[in-house]
Amino acid sequence: MSGLTYKDSGVDIKTAAELVGDIGALRRRTEGKRQLLGAFGLFAAAYDLSDYKQPVIVTGCDGVGTKLELLLEHDLLETAGKDLVAMNVNDVLTTGGDPILFLDYIGIPKIDKTQISRLIAGMTDWLSACNCILAGGETAEMPGIVPDGFVELSGFAIGAVEKPDLLNPERVTPGDAVIGYPSDGFHANGWSLVRRVLREHPEDFSKEEIVALLAPTRLYHEEVNALKAAQIDLKAMAHITGGGLVENLERFLGSKGADLAIPEWTLGAIPKVLQHVDRADRLNTFNMGFGWVVIVPAAHQAAALACGHNAQLLGTISPHHGVRVVVG
Repeated sequence: MSGLTYKDSGVDIKTAAELVGDIGALRRRTEGKRQLLGAFGLFAAAYDLSDYKQPVIVTGCDGVGTKLELLLEHDLLETAGKDLVAMNVNDVLTTGGDPILFLDYIGIPKIDKTQISRLIAGMTDWLSACNCILAGGETAEMPGIVPDGFVELSGFAIGAVEKPDLLNPERVTPGDAVIGYPSDGFHANGWSLVRRVLREHPEDFSKEEIVALLAPTRLYHEEVNALKAAQIDLKAMAHITGGGLVENLERFLGSKGADLAIPEWTLGAIPKVLQHVDRADRLNTFNMGFGWVVIVPAAHQAAALACGHNAQLLGTISPHHGVRVVVG
């Protein structure tokens, strides 16, 4: 008499193994200028750092947050994959490092090849754009743990930087310029608040407006590459995520602060969301139109502004603790 199988319990190992082959072509898109050392699909991935003289490894780990609920509802799986990559790769870029390897974790109630392939396709779109390799990951089939219709997503980015090129925010001094580079929306932060606004005021938003609000998190590798190519003295870079401009700058300014003036955020239906949000709290929740900030000497201000489309001078570093933001 035969006993229960793993498949009887809701986990199909054969289908999961087939999936690795199915996504192979997508993954190979991420191996262009960089390649793994050894084969893909082993227990761990390897990358040769011998081209670096004094390599420092930099890492990041993040997810998509509660934005994922709306992305699933509107069948925007590719956007979820892009969000996952950008939230991690941007963090690695803040160090001055190059993103080299990316790994993903996907937790699902049951293997759905099409669903997972679409998630991976979004990841590889963004990874190939910034020359970062999809080195591996984990797809965990967890019936009874992950609810039907839902997906868990986590990402892990690994980069490297020459030790002398590792950014040191302690070099930031009063008078330095704070330059902002535009975001493409709320990115993947603050969506618990956005979701509540959408839930309580559904009459204010069309489906088209909601889909536009769900634009993927922007990658800032092009701006960073331009800044490096221009040999600008980069003292610090910040990825503006949860906590907004205030918290994300204060985390490395120490006893110093910043005086910032930003324009009203007028992109798409975003003003409709903001009208239902406390004016002070929005500064501590959203990126307010700027997903990337760099701090450079005042003498390099013009050159830094030229390194990104619609970049703006947001203000200056002050000797007084705290980030003060004026809107409008």
